[in-house]
Formats: sequence, C-alpha cells, structure tokens
Amino acid sequence: MSMIRDLRAVVRPSSRVSLRKDQGTSYDTTRDPASPSAVVDCAVYRDGARVQSGKPLSPQEAMRLVRRDGGFVWIGLHEPTESEFAGIAGEFGLHPLAVEDAVQAHQRPKLERYDDSLFTVFKTIHYVEHDRLTANSEVVETGEVMCFTGRDFFITVRHGGQGSLRALRHRLQDDPELLAKGPSAVLHAIADHVVDGYIAVADAVQDDIDEVETEVFSPGRRGGVSRGVDSARIYQLKREVLEFKRAVAPLLRPMQLLSERPMRLIDPDIQKYFRDVADHLARVQEQVLGFDELLNSILQANLAQASVAQNEDMRKITAWAAIIAVPTMVCGVYGMNFKYMPELHWKYGYPVIMGVTVALCLGIHRTLKRNGWL
Repeated sequence: MSMIRDLRAVVRPSSRVSLRKDQGTSYDTTRDPASPSAVVDCAVYRDGARVQSGKPLSPQEAMRLVRRDGGFVWIGLHEPTESEFAGIAGEFGLHPLAVEDAVQAHQRPKLERYDDSLFTVFKTIHYVEHDRLTANSEVVETGEVMCFTGRDFFITVRHGGQGSLRALRHRLQDDPELLAKGPSAVLHAIADHVVDGYIAVADAVQDDIDEVETEVFSPGRRGGVSRGVDSARIYQLKREVLEFKRAVAPLLRPMQLLSERPMRLIDPDIQKYFRDVADHLARVQEQVLGFDELLNSILQANLAQASVAQNEDMRKITAWAAIIAVPTMVCGVYGMNFKYMPELHWKYGYPVIMGVTVALCLGIHRTLKRNGWL
C-alpha cells in the first residue's frame, strides 16, 4: 500500500475516541516527573524510522546526528520557560517573534512564514464532562499546540493539560513510508488530529444544546405553558460556544493556505491532504456558528416564555383581587357608623347580605374562569 493511501488511516484511527465518560479518554497532561526539562520527547527519524540510541537524546545531540547522517528531528516540549527554550531556539535558528509567542502562549490560531521555517498555532479543545449543565459548568477547555516546521526539524510546544501528541507520534512511527516524507507529514497529522478533536467536541456540545432546547420547549406543569429554565445556564453555554468559535474560526485561513499555496517546506504529496483538513474545519465552523445562532433563539424563546408565565401569574392575582374586592366593599360599607342604614335592624339582613356577597363572588369567578384568567 502506498504512503498516500495509508495517510488517512494513520492520522485518523478507525475508531474515533469519544469524549464521553462511558468510553473513557486518557490524556498525558504532565511532563515526565523524573526529568525537570520541558522536553517530553526528542527523536531522530531517518528513512521513516526512529533512530534508536542507547540513551535519551538532547536536542543538540539530535540535531548533530541529523546534520551528519540526514533525516529530521522531532522535539516535543510542554510549557517551556524562556530559559529552557532559548537553547533550542538558538540551535535551530528560530525567529525571535515566533519564540516569544511559543513561550508566552495564549495566541490566536495562525500560520506565519519565516525564512527557513513555518510557525503554526493550533488551539486544542477538550470537552469537560458534567452530570448536568449548570450556570457555572465549564463545557470546553482549551490548550495550545505550536509547531515549528523546518527542512530537517519539527518542534511542538504544548500549553495546557490536554492535547497530548504521544499517541499520534506512535501512530506515525508505525508508518515509515509516511514519516519518510519529513516534517510536513507530521504537521498534517497534527492539524488533522486537532480538527478531529473539534468534530468530537462539537458532537458533545450538540448534546448539551439539545438538552437545554428540550427543557425550554417542553410543556410546563401548569396550563401547558413552559415555565422556562435558568437563563444563566443558556448564557454560560453560549459563552463556552464562543470560546470554541475563537479556536475554530481563525484556523480556517491557515489551513486553506497550506492546501492551496505551494511552499518549500511542504511536500507536494502531503499538501493536497490539507484540503481535507480545511474541508472538515469549515464544516465544524458552520456547526459552531449554528450553535451560536441556535442559542440566541433558545435564549429569546426562554425569556419570552418566562414573560408569558409572569403575565399569566399576574392575571390570576388580578382575578382573585377582583373577587376579594366584593366582600371587602360590602364589609367596608356596613362597617361605617351610620345610625340609619338599610336593613341595619332587619333580622334577615345579615344572611341576605352574605348570600348576595357569595353570589357575586361566584359569578365573578365563573366569568373570569370562562375567559381564561383562572
């Protein structure tokens, strides 16, 4: 089987890892506790195979091997400090602006071209499991993967606890023909891995939105009118979707550039597969924009239903106030201290007045109920 036919199988496992609890997800969230260095892994690849050495390689040693015998080096770092990254940046001749962005993090997804390297920023998205969506629920958690792509090196800098690339590295190592294409094959694999994560998170967020939508439009227990849900829950979900959109939307243009414009550092056989990544990313972007519009509609509908419910309550209060006004008026009239009042000394005056009062109250109640006020 050729490298091109293997490409999709390598970067996309046949069974997509779900983000739900019942299927489980494992993440490599920390660097090796035995090593204080920010370097998670450093390896030399030659002819698509990892070059084995008797001891772990430092970035400087790995680069010397590459310059002497060929191949490329892939270095993975996790949240390096400025001092930890300075030596690597100097060894590989990385541009100072890109180095500053890689160390400080919190960057917008982008693609920047320098003389001998490409600098790419990806936002990783992790779905945060929760039993029930509340006003304080965190739905998505973001991280960053920054990639330096050179002729004979590939450097990844991760920020955040999610988005480990260890499993992806192992899958790529199982396909020597693909890795033989060099750093651009690794860049495509990471881009596709990140976008696949977006798709899985979008499916999970869709479930949350469906749950809120069902609650908003489900009939209430009184009068068939929904009493609405807590608007803070909808607003919190809308904020999480906005964070999701900030990760997805800016990345579409870089993926289109990688798929459309010839670049020295991107293998032509790999470049065409960036179109597939850009296509999937565009689909996720449309889905996220749809989430935002749908949540706006749900929020407006919820507020409208809450307003209708309040109006209904006010009508009932007004109706009962009208009924109570009859005995109040009668009691007020006969509570006045006038000597000559009709039926004041009549022995049937009390039962007659009480009967008239009850009859009036029942008549008003029947009329209001027939008109839907009670």
